[in-house]
Amino acid sequence: MKLAVALVVLSVTVMVVMIAQTLRQELTLRELKTRISASASEVKMKEEAIVEVKVKLQELKQSLMSLETKVEEVKKRKTDAENSEQELLTSLQTCNTQREQTKVKHSDLAESVNKLKADHEEAKSKAQHDIQNLKQQILDRDKAVCAFADTTKDEARRLCGL
Repeated sequence: MKLAVALVVLSVTVMVVMIAQTLRQELTLRELKTRISASASEVKMKEEAIVEVKVKLQELKQSLMSLETKVEEVKKRKTDAENSEQELLTSLQTCNTQREQTKVKHSDLAESVNKLKADHEEAKSKAQHDIQNLKQQILDRDKAVCAFADTTKDEARRLCGL
């Protein structure tokens, strides 16, 4: 009987050990299942975050592309504006040069006109002086002729102013 009791005790001990092992494995399995579900939910959240980041990244790429096209347009406008500015500056310089040349011509013409006026005034005064001399000569001749004219005649008196 000792053998039977020892066998029963051994059997109970083995069964208790097996139940403890089963319980431990069951708890480990539950813990693993909980960790797996937590990890799965974390992975799901991270995947959703990754998807959101990818969507935002795509949106940023699109906005970056639109900004790059705008930058290219602005650069093109800037280049066009610089070219236009250069053309305008060249035109302005040409205009200023022509203006200076016109001023020089104008001053030359003004000097010529002033010189012509002065020459004209000089010629006019000379002509008036000559006219006065000629009038004086005519008067002197008239007086000389009147001195010799016969004052008894009407016509001679009228011409001599007598």
